[in-house]
Amino acid sequence: MSRINLNELDPSFKFKVTSTRGGEGLQACYACKACTAACPVEKTVRRYDPRKIIRMALLGMTRELLESDFIWLCSSCYSCAEVCPQDVRFTDLIYAIKNLASAEACAPSGLTAQKSLLKDHGRLYEVSEFENEKRAKLGLPPIVEHPEDYRSLLE
Repeated sequence: MSRINLNELDPSFKFKVTSTRGGEGLQACYACKACTAACPVEKTVRRYDPRKIIRMALLGMTRELLESDFIWLCSSCYSCAEVCPQDVRFTDLIYAIKNLASAEACAPSGLTAQKSLLKDHGRLYEVSEFENEKRAKLGLPPIVEHPEDYRSLLE
């Protein structure tokens, strides 16, 4: 177990999280472990623990949390929200933390590639002439891309 360097903690981070949409319930958590017990991800990835993520955010372990890969493991099943006695809404909270990580350019490379595809094609794959020919045979209209529209939405 690594030691926490108190000089690297950001005590204001919890306020940044709670002021982000979805992060409002952060400070309501009293670490009862209901979310962890209900989490299907924790059952297969033992290092994934919603309580640990909450504790890191409350302590202000900003860099360690935002740069971690485990914040991206949440399956968004909302099992944690169904059992939380404090209505922390952990799934929404993890979205808020992911959004903060993305804003700090801490998103995994796969997400960056997806964003690039969305910006260029409006979907996670490019529709080529091959797909449009198949659509024509089925009597469907061709898909015409408008990258300028996609980019403006994602900027």
